[in-house]
Amino acid sequence: MTRVPVVNLANALTVLRMVLVPVFLLVLFADGGHEPRTRIVAFLIFAAAIVTDRLDGMLARNCGMVTDFGTMADPIADKALIGAALIGLSMLGDLWWWVTVLILAREVGITLLRFAVLHRGVIPASRGGKLKTLVQAVGIGLLILPLTGPWLVTAWAVMAAAVVLTVLTGADYIRSAVVDMRDGPRAG
Repeated sequence: MTRVPVVNLANALTVLRMVLVPVFLLVLFADGGHEPRTRIVAFLIFAAAIVTDRLDGMLARNCGMVTDFGTMADPIADKALIGAALIGLSMLGDLWWWVTVLILAREVGITLLRFAVLHRGVIPASRGGKLKTLVQAVGIGLLILPLTGPWLVTAWAVMAAAVVLTVLTGADYIRSAVVDMRDGPRAG
């Protein structure tokens, strides 16, 4: 079995996403955090970082670039980006704190659950979990933009859907882990 080099394009995109997190925050808070021009730039940085998430995963899987570093760093980069955006929006008064706390608590909780049952195997991301991530990213992205009127209502509707998916998929992961633990140790 050939060893995959740690320095590869997929991992470089993951590192780029980590580097973009503080850059995104600096731009988000620039000029008091509510200047339309800087909010659009912050949105573009956030969108670019989200695209790197999609690309690094595709490259890693399809081009044989999966590494232990990427496996650990990718979810950390994802949570750092989403967490920074949620906290930033809440600090600016553009997102209720309870939404930020709920989403972050779910993310931390499921991550801890995954570590707790790691000896039994990896809990893969479900379709619902992937949809939740997409809807969260779209909702956050829309709230970063300086929207008003019906566009802002749309942003809140998407964010509401993200909250519902966050709760439902979190409950599903917990249910799956409990059922898996109840079934006893895996053979193998």
